[in-house]
Amino acid sequence: MNARDLTRWLALLLAVVALAGCGGTGSAEAGPRPETLAAPPLVRPTPGATATPLAAQPPTPVWTPTPAFHTWAVAADVPPAVAADAPALPGWQPAADPATAEVLWTWATEPDQPVVAHWRYALVAPFFTWAPAVGQDALRAFWRGQADALPAPALLVSPATAAALAAFWGPPAEATVRTVAADAILGQAWDTDAWAIVPFDALEPRWQAVPVDARYPWDADYPLALPLTVVARAAGLPEPRPRPHDNFSPDRLTVVAMTGVTALVRATAYTMEIKGLTYPAEDIGPLLAGADITHISNEIPFDPQCPPPNPSQVGLKFCSDPRYIALLEAVGTDVVELTGDHFNDRGPEAVFYTVQMYRERGWAYYGGGENLADARRPALFEHHGNRLAFVGCNAKGGGYARAAAEYPGAAACDWDFLTQQVRALRAEGYLPIVTFQHHEYYVFDPPASLKADFRRMAEAGAVIVSGSQAHHPHGMAFDQGALLMYGLGNLFFDQKGMTPYGDQALIALHYFYANRHLSTRLVPIRFVDFAKPVRMTPDQARALLEQIFAVSQGP
Repeated sequence: MNARDLTRWLALLLAVVALAGCGGTGSAEAGPRPETLAAPPLVRPTPGATATPLAAQPPTPVWTPTPAFHTWAVAADVPPAVAADAPALPGWQPAADPATAEVLWTWATEPDQPVVAHWRYALVAPFFTWAPAVGQDALRAFWRGQADALPAPALLVSPATAAALAAFWGPPAEATVRTVAADAILGQAWDTDAWAIVPFDALEPRWQAVPVDARYPWDADYPLALPLTVVARAAGLPEPRPRPHDNFSPDRLTVVAMTGVTALVRATAYTMEIKGLTYPAEDIGPLLAGADITHISNEIPFDPQCPPPNPSQVGLKFCSDPRYIALLEAVGTDVVELTGDHFNDRGPEAVFYTVQMYRERGWAYYGGGENLADARRPALFEHHGNRLAFVGCNAKGGGYARAAAEYPGAAACDWDFLTQQVRALRAEGYLPIVTFQHHEYYVFDPPASLKADFRRMAEAGAVIVSGSQAHHPHGMAFDQGALLMYGLGNLFFDQKGMTPYGDQALIALHYFYANRHLSTRLVPIRFVDFAKPVRMTPDQARALLEQIFAVSQGP
């Protein structure tokens, strides 16, 4: 084919293609040709390259109004601790500047102000101090400078406490009141014999709570519970509004009464037969029964075959008529210590019989039992959030403590076992109270050998270590944060006139709060006969306590 023919052939081919593109109609109005529409060019990715997506368009912003908070604050003379645990309320927040707060927490110093809470304080002295009850009027007089109004060289307060009390009593007198940093008050008081006023939550065992108007800090109508109110500074504020809370709740308090020797035998039992089975409890019974947990160390087994009591009995094999348990019921017994020397005096059957009597009444027991495992088992209590564990043993051992794998009686002290037991209980969140039937001494200051065993329990984690063996009251000590009471003396036993100070003793009321040992109150007692103890007069109490404190050891 020559060049001319090739040109003609190509022209004919182009004409055919053009006709096909017109859809066979040849009409110019059929619409645009497809080849005239814009189309994105095809881009083939370069091998190994990553395609980049188109950027997302940002969302259209939506306007949200900022919530308007109402504000509250604490007055300058109210302790900051009042607001420490304030609950968050919707729509409320603390004010940056108390002067602009819409709601103010302040003291209710006027009679017509509504009281919404109380902030409780405590008048205290170093624990080993003779501190009689005082009146509120005398306390205020001392605050204002009357030095002879209290038997104290000075009154110590923190700056926050001084400001709070000044709102009610006026400014303190420099001659009688000293302002001290809160964490330095206890040490200065012990060094100088000064008294102090501290917030309720600052109470601890090294402080002795001094009653004001015959009331203690945990009593409902205690005079140093200062009232708080809420003042609204603007109209139309929403409810509920933030409000302060009390720094004391009775629902978190547990009172434990600890006692010394009980032995319902000889002249004690004889007097009960004559004057009535509950005669010994006529004076102190309500005090003991009023505790949440009342401890009794009953050394003597009950035995249905027990002979009538003989006040002149010579031998030291003892038993009690089962009817005498009415006395333990009358004082509100909750837990019985069985570490006593005489628990096995009537043989195994009397032990089994006695333990069953306690079980029938729902009483816990420890330190003795139907076998060694039973005797070592702690008596556990949970009350108002306080977890308490009682454990104990007989330090004399031998024939006094005969509990074995298959034999009943008191448990002998195994110091390694007891140490591990106390540590384990503390690790489980219990506060261990350890009691001993130890060696007996008729002195205020027992020997170092006895004290060493008490200290060992303090080092293991006990919070209280108490001697149940003493027929003569002993001194005390603080060690490792624990209160060591070497011997309380007799509770129900016939030693009036038989031994020096055998007719004088102590009842210890221990106060626990928020699962810690908060305070201890000592109640001195004396016997009016061979069976009945009564509370001492203030003069009698002072004579006994000053002898005890003279041989006691502080922190």
